[in-house]
Amino acid sequence: MRISIFGLGYVGAVCAGCLSARGHDVVGVDISATKIDLINNGKSPIVEPGLEALLQQGLNSGHLRGTTDVADAIRDTEVSFICVGTPSKKNGDLELDYIEGVCREIGFAMRNKPERHTVVVRSTVLPGTVKNVVIPILEDCSGKKAGVDFGVAVNPEFLRESTAIQDYDFPPMTVIGELDSASGDLLESIYGELDAPVIRKDIDVAEMIKYTCNVWHAAKVTFANEIGNIAKAVGVDGREVMDVICQDHKLNLSKYYMKPGFAFGGSCLPKDVRALSYRAGSLDVEAPLIGSLMRSNVVQVQNAFDIISSYNKRKVALLGLSFKSGTDDLRESPLVELAEMLIGKGFELSIYDSNVEYARVYGANKDYIESKIPHVSSLLNSDFDAVVDNAEVIVLGNGDVRFAPLAQQALDGKHVVDLVGFMPTASRAGCEGICW
Repeated sequence: MRISIFGLGYVGAVCAGCLSARGHDVVGVDISATKIDLINNGKSPIVEPGLEALLQQGLNSGHLRGTTDVADAIRDTEVSFICVGTPSKKNGDLELDYIEGVCREIGFAMRNKPERHTVVVRSTVLPGTVKNVVIPILEDCSGKKAGVDFGVAVNPEFLRESTAIQDYDFPPMTVIGELDSASGDLLESIYGELDAPVIRKDIDVAEMIKYTCNVWHAAKVTFANEIGNIAKAVGVDGREVMDVICQDHKLNLSKYYMKPGFAFGGSCLPKDVRALSYRAGSLDVEAPLIGSLMRSNVVQVQNAFDIISSYNKRKVALLGLSFKSGTDDLRESPLVELAEMLIGKGFELSIYDSNVEYARVYGANKDYIESKIPHVSSLLNSDFDAVVDNAEVIVLGNGDVRFAPLAQQALDGKHVVDLVGFMPTASRAGCEGICW
């Protein structure tokens, strides 16, 4: 099939790589000329294991190309995936400027196209967004009728950063929210080769499914952290407790998020928790657990800072800056928040993160690093051994396997703070877990 993908961030770039590798003709569209140049040279605009090989494969086979020309992309494809960002506003609601802008461009491009085109929203949007925002813009700009002259569907993604390709290949389910059956049929045909149930619902239901999944993940992370904190206070290893809880696969579901540890972060969970909490408030619906998730997340960052401060040492090494290993994504990373707290209190901070170091030099996140957190990124050091050797307190921030031995061996005169769970037991001289 001929597919255009609007927005070549984490979701769009992965979809472009995976779809083109399966023989679909994919046109990647982005306003960033830098990202388009990277795609057209077989380079990944993000750090994601295995993605660059897929992009190179698509480029070499002729199934993938990038462009900034919206009209060209619409003319040469049958279906468009919208994968642009939907960041948080200050009040927690979603910022829809990118969605609205790309819908206008697609709508105007469809105006002069005689063939039926289908627009699929992959971006995470609150229930009602497609029917109340996306469709009216597309109809107004194209002069056509949704569900009659052009198709509309929602296709929420369930891709975790650093395992996105595996998640694409082996999804738990494929959710399709359809305005009309023709749109749903077309979308289902794209995913026909994947071994996963296809669930077709109304558009509003599909939008809500995505939010329910993400807020549930955030709730599980927060719940496990609070259990870990209470368990530690009474001398119990919270990991041992939660490991048993997670053995109940029938009622307690997956154990992926059910691990005591550091705060959650990234581009999805924080903004989706805020957005659903905002919507509940706007409807006068009390949702105290959801409303408390972000506050609890902030407390977990403060807990890490308090542990580091308790040693009365000034030289601190922070190993890991992205919110999880295997990615360069710094958006709402709790490790960035922790770094800023340490800087603000005058600690001598040195940071090691090989993926962020790469992004600072080459990646599409270069502008973000330089403009949003220059005071933090200036402390990055590419020499792992030097960062560790010069520190009095070593903070293991994400799951990079290179950090694990530091939680398992004695380091003379140094304190190790484990935010990940590398420690084999809850107690070891010179090493302390955040909530075990």
